[in-house]
Amino acid sequence: MDYDKLLNMAAELGFQLMYSGAEIYRVEESARRLLHAYGLETPEVFAIPNCVIVSVSTPEGHPITRMRRVPSHGTDIELLERCNSLCRRLCAETPPLSEALAAVSTLGSAVPRHSPKWILLGYGMAPAFFAPLFGGGLADTGCAFLCGLAVGLCLLYGGRFIGANAFFRTAVCSALTAFLALALVRLGLGRSVDVVTISALMVLVPGVALTNAMREIMAGDTFSALSRTADAILVASAIALGAAAGQALGGLF
Repeated sequence: MDYDKLLNMAAELGFQLMYSGAEIYRVEESARRLLHAYGLETPEVFAIPNCVIVSVSTPEGHPITRMRRVPSHGTDIELLERCNSLCRRLCAETPPLSEALAAVSTLGSAVPRHSPKWILLGYGMAPAFFAPLFGGGLADTGCAFLCGLAVGLCLLYGGRFIGANAFFRTAVCSALTAFLALALVRLGLGRSVDVVTISALMVLVPGVALTNAMREIMAGDTFSALSRTADAILVASAIALGAAAGQALGGLF
């Protein structure tokens, strides 16, 4: 048995699952089930939000370990679904190892990527749907749409100016949103600064990350839960600080 290929396959699957935003228990269980399906009785899998470690012992008693570091990531539901589907198929069919490794290695590239215009449209439509829920009228909905487009432009094309730091990036986007919302209302295009601002900021709220953190607390993955919770709190703090700075800046004009 080629233990190197087995470890590479399990580590790559765990990496793709973690990169898609999957829960810790899902990452560990999927990699463990995959190794069980290929005849390994006691594999060890350990995952935290930025690292996946897979270890097995050969029949001679020699431990072999693979570690994959996971960069900063968000949530990709489509990639998560593809990982889950492929893992179930491999566990049920156990195709030749080389074929299974090739299928796992192409997971990331097999996920279709949307064009920037559709991504921007999504950033605009989400706040537009939130605005009526917060009591806004048609004018506030239009302003929320424009503010959402501004957030999308900032996230898609402002990386080289803002930087890759999530806290700073979120703070800048929040400040831009709050300033633009205040400007649009003062120009008479919207009615409520609060409705427009809150609706646009909803696209920055780390709801999935916080939900996963709560699930991991209940699952007993305390270290990962604390890490995700701290990250969500930092992002929420950046949203609050950025929005306050944007409105303070707008109040000067």
